[in-house]
Amino acid sequence: MQLVGKILDWPFKIVSVFLINVYRYTLSAISGRTCRHLPTCSEFTRDAIWKHGFWPGGWMGLARLVRCGPGGTHGYDPVPEEKPTNARWYLPWTYGRWK
Repeated sequence: MQLVGKILDWPFKIVSVFLINVYRYTLSAISGRTCRHLPTCSEFTRDAIWKHGFWPGGWMGLARLVRCGPGGTHGYDPVPEEKPTNARWYLPWTYGRWK
Protein backbone atom coordinates (compact mmCIF):
# COMPACT_ATOMS: atom_id res chain seq x y z
CA MET A 1 0.00 0.00 0.00
CA GLN A 2 2.89 2.36 0.73
CA LEU A 3 4.23 1.98 -2.82
CA VAL A 4 0.83 2.70 -4.36
CA GLY A 5 0.57 5.90 -2.31
CA LYS A 6 3.99 7.06 -3.49
CA ILE A 7 3.14 6.31 -7.11
CA LEU A 8 -0.13 8.25 -6.85
CA ASP A 9 1.60 11.15 -5.06
CA TRP A 10 4.37 11.56 -7.66
CA PRO A 11 2.40 13.45 -10.39
CA PHE A 12 0.94 15.86 -7.82
CA LYS A 13 4.40 16.55 -6.41
CA ILE A 14 5.86 17.24 -9.85
CA VAL A 15 3.04 19.55 -10.96
CA SER A 16 2.90 21.49 -7.69
CA VAL A 17 6.67 21.99 -7.50
CA PHE A 18 6.66 23.11 -11.15
CA LEU A 19 3.88 25.64 -10.49
CA ILE A 20 5.62 26.97 -7.39
CA ASN A 21 8.83 27.44 -9.38
CA VAL A 22 6.90 29.24 -12.13
CA TYR A 23 5.45 31.56 -9.48
CA ARG A 24 8.86 32.15 -7.89
CA TYR A 25 10.50 33.18 -11.17
CA THR A 26 7.59 35.22 -12.59
CA LEU A 27 5.08 36.81 -10.21
CA SER A 28 7.29 36.78 -7.14
CA ALA A 29 10.16 38.39 -9.06
CA ILE A 30 7.84 41.14 -10.31
CA SER A 31 6.14 41.89 -6.98
CA GLY A 32 9.38 41.84 -5.00
CA ARG A 33 10.54 39.66 -2.17
CA THR A 34 8.76 40.63 1.02
CA CYS A 35 8.62 37.38 3.00
CA ARG A 36 9.61 37.72 6.64
CA HIS A 37 10.82 34.13 6.88
CA LEU A 38 13.86 32.29 5.70
CA PRO A 39 13.35 30.20 3.59
CA THR A 40 10.60 32.13 1.86
CA CYS A 41 7.04 30.80 1.95
CA SER A 42 7.24 29.49 -1.61
CA GLU A 43 10.57 27.75 -0.95
CA PHE A 44 9.20 26.28 2.28
CA THR A 45 6.09 24.94 0.53
CA ARG A 46 8.11 23.53 -2.38
CA ASP A 47 10.54 21.78 -0.03
CA ALA A 48 7.76 20.49 2.25
CA ILE A 49 5.88 19.01 -0.72
CA TRP A 50 9.05 17.43 -2.10
CA LYS A 51 10.11 16.00 1.27
CA HIS A 52 6.76 14.92 2.80
CA GLY A 53 4.43 14.51 -0.18
CA PHE A 54 1.72 16.61 -1.79
CA TRP A 55 -0.97 16.32 0.88
CA PRO A 56 1.06 16.84 4.09
CA GLY A 57 3.52 19.26 2.47
CA GLY A 58 0.72 21.34 1.01
CA TRP A 59 -0.91 21.70 4.42
CA MET A 60 2.44 22.58 6.00
CA GLY A 61 2.86 25.28 3.34
CA LEU A 62 -0.64 26.64 3.94
CA ALA A 63 0.04 26.84 7.68
CA ARG A 64 3.25 28.72 6.92
CA LEU A 65 1.37 31.22 4.74
CA VAL A 66 -1.07 31.82 7.59
CA ARG A 67 1.82 32.39 10.02
CA CYS A 68 3.38 34.85 7.57
CA GLY A 69 0.38 37.23 7.71
CA PRO A 70 0.18 40.45 9.71
CA GLY A 71 1.06 39.86 13.34
CA GLY A 72 2.59 36.49 12.44
CA THR A 73 6.01 35.04 12.97
CA HIS A 74 9.32 35.89 11.34
CA GLY A 75 12.88 34.56 11.17
CA TYR A 76 14.40 31.20 10.32
CA ASP A 77 11.71 28.52 9.97
CA PRO A 78 12.92 25.38 8.14
CA VAL A 79 10.80 22.48 6.92
CA PRO A 80 10.46 19.90 9.70
CA GLU A 81 12.50 16.74 9.24
CA GLU A 82 9.57 14.51 10.24
CA LYS A 83 5.82 14.83 9.97
CA PRO A 84 4.10 15.59 13.29
CA THR A 85 3.38 12.41 15.23
CA ASN A 86 -0.31 13.30 15.68
CA ALA A 87 -0.85 14.06 11.96
CA ARG A 88 -3.46 12.04 10.10
CA TRP A 89 -4.45 12.30 6.43
CA TYR A 90 -8.13 12.68 7.36
CA LEU A 91 -7.27 15.56 9.75
CA PRO A 92 -5.13 17.64 7.38
CA TRP A 93 -4.80 20.65 9.67
CA THR A 94 -2.69 18.50 12.02
CA TYR A 95 0.24 18.64 9.60
CA GLY A 96 0.92 22.35 10.05
CA ARG A 97 2.11 24.63 12.82
CA TRP A 98 -0.59 27.28 12.77
CA LYS A 99 0.79 29.55 15.52
